Amino acid sequence: MTDDDIPGMVECLGRGDQETLAQLFSRHQDRLLKMIEFRLDARLKGRISSADVLQEAYIDALKRLPHFVADPSVPFFVWLRTVTIQRLIEVHRQHLGAQARDVSKEVSLVQAAGPEASSERMAELMGDLTSPSQAAQRNETLAQVRAALDQLEPIDREVLALRHFEELSNQEVAALLGIQTAAASKRYIRAIERLKNALELGLSSEESS
Repeated sequence: MTDDDIPGMVECLGRGDQETLAQLFSRHQDRLLKMIEFRLDARLKGRISSADVLQEAYIDALKRLPHFVADPSVPFFVWLRTVTIQRLIEVHRQHLGAQARDVSKEVSLVQAAGPEASSERMAELMGDLTSPSQAAQRNETLAQVRAALDQLEPIDREVLALRHFEELSNQEVAALLGIQTAAASKRYIRAIERLKNALELGLSSEESS
C-alpha cells in the first residue's frame, strides 16, 4: 500500500467499510505500538501488554467508525491515535485507580497528547541513542537531560515527544493539538531552543561548581 492509496481508502472508510479500517489500522499499527510503549505508565511495564492495548483500541475504532465518517476532516491517523490514547487512559485508570493522572486537569493543548510524556522516559530514550563508548557517561547525561526537560513547560515537552519519539509530522501535530501548522512549527522550534538553553545552563552550572 502506498501513500497514494490512502485518499481512496479513506473514502471507502467513509462508507463504513470495516475491511478498509482493518487495512489502514494494520498500516499504522507500528506507530501506534510505539506510542503506547512510550506513554504506558512505568508502573504497568511487564503487567500490561502494549499489543493487548492496541487490540482493544482496534475494537474501539470499529465501534467509533461512524464518528469518523460523520466528520472525516480530521486526518485518519490523528483520529486513530486519539482512539488509542483514550483506550490507554482507560487502562491507566483501571489499573492505577486514583493514582492515575487526571488528564482533565492538564493544560488544554496537552490533553490531546494523552498520558504525560515524562522527562525521565524521554531522557532514557535519548540515552539509548548514545554509543557503547559513551556508556560510562550515560547516567550523568541522563540526569542532565532529565533536569533540562523538567524545566520546559508541559506543552513544550509534548511537542518534542510528538515530533521526536512518536515521529508525527508537523501537520499531524497541528491537527492533534487543534492549532495552525505554522503555530505547531513555532512551538517545536521554541521547544528545541528552550531545551538547548536548559542543557547549556545545566552544563555551565556544573563546570562552575
